[in-house]
Amino acid sequence: MVAPTVLVVDDEPAVLEMLRFVLEQEGFHTVVAEDAAVAIKRVRQAPPDLILLDWMLPGMSGIELASRLKSDRVTESIPIIMLTAKGEEDDKVRGLETGAEDYITKPFSARELLARIRSVLRRVSPLFDESRIECSGLCLDPASHRVMVQDKAVELGPTEFRLLHFFMTHRERVYSRSQLLDRVWGINIYIEERTVDVHIRRLRKALEPYTLETMVQTVRGAGYRFSSQH
Repeated sequence: MVAPTVLVVDDEPAVLEMLRFVLEQEGFHTVVAEDAAVAIKRVRQAPPDLILLDWMLPGMSGIELASRLKSDRVTESIPIIMLTAKGEEDDKVRGLETGAEDYITKPFSARELLARIRSVLRRVSPLFDESRIECSGLCLDPASHRVMVQDKAVELGPTEFRLLHFFMTHRERVYSRSQLLDRVWGINIYIEERTVDVHIRRLRKALEPYTLETMVQTVRGAGYRFSSQH
């Protein structure tokens, strides 16, 4: 699957490098910003899957930045974990009231930070959950990277696997080609939207022997939907 992208916003270079190292060792793609202005630029260039945001920043504070991101329709769904030396209850509540998903007080261990990140990602996006998924006899297991229908293996390429995983965790919802590119291919990938159609055809062909190809439905003028209803 696509590695989750984490944007780290902190004005201390040593902290940025430490967090980058810890995250990349665990397989995350990491982007850094030393202040709010740079963070906004990074988010506009390529929205991350999660933001680690320091409370104390030069210029615009972390709280102000979080409020700004959460009040914008384009960025409101990006989960934020606040990083701060402030430990008082009022400060914690204030941070969460901006819309931040979690709050972690410095100093913290790498183990605690990673656990919090994974917990938030699982909560906000099933794409990062490794639980088995079943629908109408189709079973997808992210941990073993297998797709089965009645004990028979369905052969899928890596992109078709990610596409099916996304569909099965977002059933009955319509997604445009551009949305699928962002959510399945990744935010830093620049390819033609018609590429989605190619992989949809491949996915349907792989499901065809099991008469499940109709689960991947075309919604004229809108995009694609995954549904067990015909």
